[in-house]
Amino acid sequence: MGRSFASRVSHPRLKWVILVAWLVLAAAAGPLAGGLTDEQENDIAAWLPGNAESTLALERQTELGSDPDLIPAIVVYERTDGLTAEDQEAIAEDAQAFAELDALDGEVTGPIPSEDGEAVQLIVPLNVGPDGWEAIAPLVDDIRAEASDGPDGLDAYVTGPAGGAADSSEAFEGIDGALLFAALGVVVLILLFTYRSPVLWMLPIFSAVIALFVSQAVIYLCARYADLTVNAQSASILTVLVVGAGTDYALLLVARYREELRLHADRHEAMTEAVHRAGPAVLASGGTVILGMLCLVAADMNSTAGLGPVAAIGVGVTLLVLMTLLPALLVICGRWVFWPVRPTVGSAEPSATGLWSRVGRRIKRRPRLTWVVTSVLLLAACTGVLGLHPDGLTQAEGFRGTPESIEGEAVAARHFPAVAGNPVYIVTTADDAEAVADAVSGSEGIADIAAQRDQGDAALIEATLSDPFDSDAAARTIERLRGALDDVGDGQALVGGNTALNLDVQNASQRDNYVVIPLIMLVVLAVLGLLLRAVVAPLVLIATVVLSYGAALGISALIFDWALGVNSTDSSFPLFVFVFLVALGIDYNIFLMTRVREETVDHGTRRAALIGLSATGGVITSAGLVLAATFAVLGTLPLTFLTQLGIAVALGVLLDTVIVRSVLVTALNLDLGRWMWWPSRLAQRHDEPEVQRDDADEAAAALETRVRT
Repeated sequence: MGRSFASRVSHPRLKWVILVAWLVLAAAAGPLAGGLTDEQENDIAAWLPGNAESTLALERQTELGSDPDLIPAIVVYERTDGLTAEDQEAIAEDAQAFAELDALDGEVTGPIPSEDGEAVQLIVPLNVGPDGWEAIAPLVDDIRAEASDGPDGLDAYVTGPAGGAADSSEAFEGIDGALLFAALGVVVLILLFTYRSPVLWMLPIFSAVIALFVSQAVIYLCARYADLTVNAQSASILTVLVVGAGTDYALLLVARYREELRLHADRHEAMTEAVHRAGPAVLASGGTVILGMLCLVAADMNSTAGLGPVAAIGVGVTLLVLMTLLPALLVICGRWVFWPVRPTVGSAEPSATGLWSRVGRRIKRRPRLTWVVTSVLLLAACTGVLGLHPDGLTQAEGFRGTPESIEGEAVAARHFPAVAGNPVYIVTTADDAEAVADAVSGSEGIADIAAQRDQGDAALIEATLSDPFDSDAAARTIERLRGALDDVGDGQALVGGNTALNLDVQNASQRDNYVVIPLIMLVVLAVLGLLLRAVVAPLVLIATVVLSYGAALGISALIFDWALGVNSTDSSFPLFVFVFLVALGIDYNIFLMTRVREETVDHGTRRAALIGLSATGGVITSAGLVLAATFAVLGTLPLTFLTQLGIAVALGVLLDTVIVRSVLVTALNLDLGRWMWWPSRLAQRHDEPEVQRDDADEAAAALETRVRT
């Protein structure tokens, strides 16, 4: 980074201007950030591309008078020893009460008794308009309260689309605040341990919070005025990403600043040098993350494509804050902020004799054996991927625990042959309606034709599935039905409904895995090539990233099966994990390799590898712990996908920082030597002659190389 910029952010007078400017901007951003929740689109149709068959069917349904905001609630009553007359009377009273709901759209269907006499269900069509995600939960809570106020022994459950939507909404309720405080809490603990200062941790945390508020405000404006798709999932990821990545960048900058404080009496000069030397690595890391996230725009899934700009904006704002506000805060506070271990001019650099300096000397003895053994172990961990099934989660698997909608769905499945509330909708022409209806009723997996509605030259057919709407069997029914209808009439019939939507989500996610993952790899490879000005090093680093990714997925699959009891996951899971592990994991490659390249100019690759590990090993490990801890916070949520994502990314980051970056890459640097930089001029730079030193001399030499004029 240019020295002129570095001198400005640490200027004795400009530092105050920078502080005031960010405080004013944060104050203006606060109200906008608070409105981000209102701009979220959490219905499943908003996640799909516009050309998906189920999306097109939904649009046609609206034209035919089927309201897309209609959400049926299925109220299921059960008494395992048989319903009594008192039960029947209470259920009838509930049906009357539900018929008076302001949100009722149509008529209450039922009571519908089961053949075994143990259960009854009511179908309550609700319409709360376009604000359904926010409004459905309190409405369903009222229905549940009314239904549960029956005779003792009569169990009541509200399930169906409305019950599931309410439980999902409540799972996300207050999620942003809870995630923020949980993430900040774990980061504070790690920073206290890392800095061993009761004060210093406040500055990175303050900067990260400012970055979060400003980025949320920018995203709110993009969602409101630029049609950016934002949902609760991407908003949650934004929180942990900004806090985690922001603290990572802060750790690198603070570590270099503390190093320079031992060389400069003036703290402003020390910060100028720190920003000048650490800035390029931070900007390169953040820029790579931004480019990697923007690759998600190529995804078919609207939710995935929307996450790209959301994450890119978050990281971009975080970079700006961390490279301007944090340096200003540090020089405003002065050296005392490091109390009780204040870095003084000429004091020893702790990392010169630290853990990673000793690890580097051990790796140096047998580098080839080290990287071969490490690679074999990581490859063995990759085999766990065989137990991972990214083919979608059922609604029951989607929740950790068993909310009422899932319990009610199981009760309904026990007593009723067809599952109500999630029909299949087929949109066709009036001329083909009869032939299409015959083909639908004759399809395996279809229980019956529930309704048929004609309007002009179009027709809407509503069919009931024989299997639960989110089961593999139901998905296969949709596939068979679509194949059969291709040969009926003009072949233009569209199959929609929640099962079709789920199927199209999985298909679009699988396509995104095949397209976006290679695209991200190409982008990261190009950035590494430009940054390191070499061919071999970027290829080696990409290979280690992929190996780390595979190992993280393999171990995560075992954890999911053992701890969560679920070996399935969403089809988008491999892509999300890849994005975060590669885009964020590349940070640690850049932190390490830019330092190694810097030292190679004077000392050759093998000596530079040890210096780079000694100088950056501690901060990379700390940064990894912070990022792993923030993503692990996702594991506290009651949603399986986010829990799985948090576990996999946290595990992958720890593998990356502790083993891959610090051990595997260092061993490869020592083994390949100058050829790591081929075909640049550094490939011709021979290593320094080996000099026998004891540990103390080695540490002193490492310190000497970093004390530069």
